[in-house]
Amino acid sequence: MRELPQSLTPPHNGDAIETEIQLSRRAVLSGASALALLGVAGCSQTLDLPALQLDGVTTGSVPIRPSISVDRNITSPDVMYASLTDGGFTVPEVPYHKIKPKFRRQIVVDETGEQPGTIVVHLQERLLYLVQPGGDAIRYGVGIGKDGFRWSGRANIQYGKEWPVWTPPPEMIARKPELVKWQGGQPGGITNPLGARALYIYQDGKDTGYRIHGSPEWWSIGQAMSSGCVRLINHDIIDLYSRVSKKNPVVVV
Repeated sequence: MRELPQSLTPPHNGDAIETEIQLSRRAVLSGASALALLGVAGCSQTLDLPALQLDGVTTGSVPIRPSISVDRNITSPDVMYASLTDGGFTVPEVPYHKIKPKFRRQIVVDETGEQPGTIVVHLQERLLYLVQPGGDAIRYGVGIGKDGFRWSGRANIQYGKEWPVWTPPPEMIARKPELVKWQGGQPGGITNPLGARALYIYQDGKDTGYRIHGSPEWWSIGQAMSSGCVRLINHDIIDLYSRVSKKNPVVVV
């Protein structure tokens, strides 16, 4: 099992995985693809994984790809979805081969046009992008709200919580009376609907009521079945949470 970062802050440079050479965009993408193929052939495992470096650097006018672009924690499904220990809870392994490849966490060329650090959610695509320096984005598959429960717009992350308490709103309890037992709040844990992390979306200083959060129901990724929030595989929300800080912009389209 592995312990993961507990703070809502980006990884420090000292925690970065060092690479001996800097790669071009084509080489990076080719290397990432090769690592992904190696990951498919590997066995399920539980590993102690280091934090990652997000900082990109430049030499002259040519950007050098950040080291994250060639990191197996991102590009190898058998590693990034292995069982892990976090906050005293054991997050079970996710059978990544049952998840459509497009919804697995991966590095892609950024096409959002947004500034680095921006979280972009494409509802129709069921994808979330975290824009990186230098032209890349980390992409995650998401589940979204059912028709009539979705929100879109520009906002920001006000704060985040690890293993958050979930309190169903009164209107949800009215629809599902069995949830009345949690009207005082369901403690954080493996079966909690908010999963391992929650990022709280505010707009103009006001709580939108919408969250970007984890979910124990990994099979729901790519579907529209939530009450409006954006849900990720628990492993992915832990990863995303470790890369953002307060006030990260959020764009939901």
